[in-house]
Amino acid sequence: MSGESRLKVVLAWHMHQPQYSDLISGTYHLPWTYLHAMKDYVDMAAHLEAVPAARAVVNFAPILLEQLSDYAQQVEASLHHDAAIRDPVLAALAQPVLPISQGNRLALIEACLRASEPRMIERFPAYRRLARMAPWIQAHPQALDYLTDQYLVDLLVWYHLAWLGETVRRNDLRARRLLEKESGYSVHDRRELLTLIGELLSGLIGRYKALAERGQVELSVTPYAHPILPLLLDLECAREAMPDAALPAVTSYPGGEQRARWHVQHGIAVFERHFGFRPSGCWPAEGGVSTATLAVLEEAGFRWAATGEGVLRHSLTRLEPPLPDTKEEWLYEPYTMAHADLRTFFRDDGLSDLIGFTYATWHADDAVADLVSHLERIAEACRDHPQRVVTIILDGENAWEHYPENGYYFLSALYQRLSAHPRLQMTTFSDCLGAPAKSLDTLVAGSWVYGTFSTWVGDTDKNRGWDMLTDAKQVYDVAAPQLPPDKRLLAERQLAICEGSDWFWWFGDYNPQATVSDFERLYRLHLTNLYELLKREPPNYLARIFARGHGAPAHGGTMRPGKST
Repeated sequence: MSGESRLKVVLAWHMHQPQYSDLISGTYHLPWTYLHAMKDYVDMAAHLEAVPAARAVVNFAPILLEQLSDYAQQVEASLHHDAAIRDPVLAALAQPVLPISQGNRLALIEACLRASEPRMIERFPAYRRLARMAPWIQAHPQALDYLTDQYLVDLLVWYHLAWLGETVRRNDLRARRLLEKESGYSVHDRRELLTLIGELLSGLIGRYKALAERGQVELSVTPYAHPILPLLLDLECAREAMPDAALPAVTSYPGGEQRARWHVQHGIAVFERHFGFRPSGCWPAEGGVSTATLAVLEEAGFRWAATGEGVLRHSLTRLEPPLPDTKEEWLYEPYTMAHADLRTFFRDDGLSDLIGFTYATWHADDAVADLVSHLERIAEACRDHPQRVVTIILDGENAWEHYPENGYYFLSALYQRLSAHPRLQMTTFSDCLGAPAKSLDTLVAGSWVYGTFSTWVGDTDKNRGWDMLTDAKQVYDVAAPQLPPDKRLLAERQLAICEGSDWFWWFGDYNPQATVSDFERLYRLHLTNLYELLKREPPNYLARIFARGHGAPAHGGTMRPGKST
């Protein structure tokens, strides 16, 4: 079949981590940026490189790009200038001498057991043996007086080996040698592993840039610190999809329109600084859109945006209920708002969530065959509509640890099958802009989670988070103009970090207590830092916990909508 008559399929991977670094001290309080970089962002690039005919969209949050660059520079400075690394776990790998105090050694043991999925430990017998010793040591801390450093060294090495990308473990001779050695790792081994990690981090952005330059990947961007733009612009818009939602005490976020535009423009600038060109498309944080949001994105020069199926479902149902029975009649094409040119694409939630949640427990060939069969059915239903495009979007990092071998077999088979399929055409959003678009008179504000903003506002703890942010923003508006230019810029960046979506995502009693605690504490730290940068006394409530989870243990990473931990 000709390219025009094949069903267009866009795979879009969103790469995102919030700001884990303390802007004042420079210390990283959680390690997930560098760990997901060397495991998932590396593997995702490698799978595309291995199948040149495959195409995809890869979206980067600017705040992630900055952290990736920072980590690469830290490792480089450590290897060549003996500079300190500002992430405690990575620093322990780099330092010849391990912590001496009992508390620090226990903290290091706990950190090295934080895998997102038990299979990351259980897969490796040597790592498993070390992990099974840990609970007894933690229950009897005095045992550390008799424990040699070798246990800690081996645990540190295995932790980082387990977080390596599967493509690295298979293809890098250094990684294979360290895996085969199993125990008794030396200072030289640790330095060799740190060198490998440094190479992965420093080469990562360049690999994606090269994929973009040869037309295999379209790179897009999210507003700077991953804020929910519609809620910055109008908190009340949450009620468009949730009429009975209990909202924060404040009725609007102060100066929200100005802040929304700042995140958009600053995000574009960071993207251009790292990749050397201006992006055509935007994945707004959490797929959060509203009529006002799309107008801001078009004003900034974006040609396309994307969001969740639920947003379109709510919008069309409000206009002409009921919706047609089959998605082929309404989902698989871009839409524009009246008197606008920006194309908005809508994610197929069912297909995306099959990858994010279901296929991890399937044999890779069966999973890919099932996805292809769904796409073939859609292709048949759309055979007389060559402009139709199926959009599959999910995070590029969080699902894969639930798959055998970090999704190695699934992703390899997926790209090979889709790129060679006679009725399916892997493409990008920009390549679909020439096709006609439907006009949408009304857009119900929402996100890719249920088509609402319930994940970020409406819960008691989430609303409390917004009230705390608003308090800080009101102080910022008064104090920031009085600061010297360099201090004002730092305070502005700190404010942006506090406006990110992740803090509100985790607040709520349905999330695991350990992870809620991590993010709640980090949110309060970022707000406290903002007051300090503004030379104002932080309110007393920032010293107290205000959000708690349901009490189940959790390990690592961030859980994203439609995806895994």
